[in-house]
Amino acid sequence: MAGLWLEQLDVGLIVEHEVRRTVTETDNLLFTTMTMNPQPLHLDAEFAAASEFGQRIVNSLFTLSLVIGLSVQETTLGTTVANLGFGSVTFPAPVFIGDTIRAETEVVTVRESTSRPGQGIVTFEHRGFKQDGALVVRAERQALMLRRPAAS
Repeated sequence: MAGLWLEQLDVGLIVEHEVRRTVTETDNLLFTTMTMNPQPLHLDAEFAAASEFGQRIVNSLFTLSLVIGLSVQETTLGTTVANLGFGSVTFPAPVFIGDTIRAETEVVTVRESTSRPGQGIVTFEHRGFKQDGALVVRAERQALMLRRPAAS
């Protein structure tokens, strides 16, 4: 198990996630169609070519999901109980097919649960960047995390 226990998640901790991912046309096409999103900016090359972007842009919810997924190995794998929700989510720059995304996570708040012994609530800020360093997503997420089990 690679995730961090509640006690290991100190406010201000920043984790640079090792795994990166290049976004493919298939990623964008499947995610967009599986979520029933008919936006031509994601699906129609001719339409998107005439837009201010000059090409198809990757579905922003795929970008958000990818960045959260990239964070799991080093933060919450096996140590999270549940995703509780999202606060602010912004997409400051577009992602295009072929961009490589890297992620980092900062621990913003940590508190013990008052109703669930052995658990606590952590607010993470996940940030995703493409290969040129441009910030493409910033998302605040709350998760219910496990405390380290007592030694027996």
